[in-house]
Amino acid sequence: MDYYIIIPAHNEEAFLADTLNSVLRQTLQPKKVIVVNDHSTDATEAIIDEFLTLSPIIEKLNTTSSEAHMPGSKVISAFEKGLQLLDEDYDFLVKLDADIILPDHYFERIAYIFRGHPEVGIAGGFIYEKDSSGGWQLNHPMNKDHVRGAFKAYSKNCFATIGGLKNAMGWDTVDELLAQYHGFAIFTDGTLKVKHLRPTGAAYNKKAKLLQGEAMYRMRYGFAITLIASLKMAWKQKKGHAFLDNMEGYFVAEKGKKTFLISKDQGKFIRQLRWKNMRRKLI
Repeated sequence: MDYYIIIPAHNEEAFLADTLNSVLRQTLQPKKVIVVNDHSTDATEAIIDEFLTLSPIIEKLNTTSSEAHMPGSKVISAFEKGLQLLDEDYDFLVKLDADIILPDHYFERIAYIFRGHPEVGIAGGFIYEKDSSGGWQLNHPMNKDHVRGAFKAYSKNCFATIGGLKNAMGWDTVDELLAQYHGFAIFTDGTLKVKHLRPTGAAYNKKAKLLQGEAMYRMRYGFAITLIASLKMAWKQKKGHAFLDNMEGYFVAEKGKKTFLISKDQGKFIRQLRWKNMRRKLI
């Protein structure tokens, strides 16, 4: 199977070489890797230039955006610019972060999943991060059937059907909900252990704390599901303020009548799906 990779990179000099080396070690090589140098002020571009001499599949795109590292908008804007350089001659498309190390057989396994399960629209493994003792531990605070945004692989049909990625916080939840709305399945493979070199959210702007609640509003969760989801998130993260931040973000978005990311029918489907999953976990 053929696939493309897009890697948004902003000031990733500490991690980018490890990520690109893990891509070049893949047993199933991509047709092309677009590295989007998004307004970096460190040695990110020099690292990309070095890899351009190592492999013809790697391409560089320089772009300029805000220096603020806001979850969702910045990374998806860079991804979309990279997407414009690609044709549609692929079987699956990958959005990859610039601070991870993939196992060598990662995309060979992803291709196997898509080939063997035509109903699958989104596939991926699991994130592992270093603990205080230097060991690699699973860090997957969401449901085990969720593919983290750091390494999302989309079948060509699914990506086109959901209309690409939403340029907003929560994009990596909306995509899966819309995929299920359109009849696609989400596949997570526990054997694919991805090393994440920087803790999630470590570089986010402080203004981002309300965006999760805003995203829940824009995904049409409604008050009750937002309340339950925020309590669960705060409990899993062991951060009580996360609940307050989420609810404040939700009410601010509601008061400001923020634009919804999905239609009313899609919102109804998503609420029903959320309630169904919650009931299943209680039984």
